[in-house]
Amino acid sequence: MTYSLFVEVEDNANCEYMPLQVFEAKNQEVSITKVRIHDPDRPHGVYYVTGWTSDNNGSPCPALYVPISDSGQAEAYLVMGGDWGVRMKPIDSGEQWDIASINQWGEPFLVFSDLSDVILD
Repeated sequence: MTYSLFVEVEDNANCEYMPLQVFEAKNQEVSITKVRIHDPDRPHGVYYVTGWTSDNNGSPCPALYVPISDSGQAEAYLVMGGDWGVRMKPIDSGEQWDIASINQWGEPFLVFSDLSDVILD
């Protein structure tokens, strides 16, 4: 089962604008709450992830994972959220989701090359 998945994120308080991207999804989307990040600007490790929506001037919504086709390798792994992208925070954070928190950050979406970086609940 493959289908086209359209992702576009407007410029917002959570992340920068990302023009329309089209992905070939290879399965149904699954809700997730954790990912493993290997970002040179952040400590490597497990982070909570949520979708972020424009509702109520910014609020959490489900983050969704789906395997996608990738031209460089057979498969990649997309994590997407709401119309304002996705938001991450450290796994040991006791904070609620908050757009004003300096310990949290947003991205339009995430693409992983290693399935082990997507932590399925």
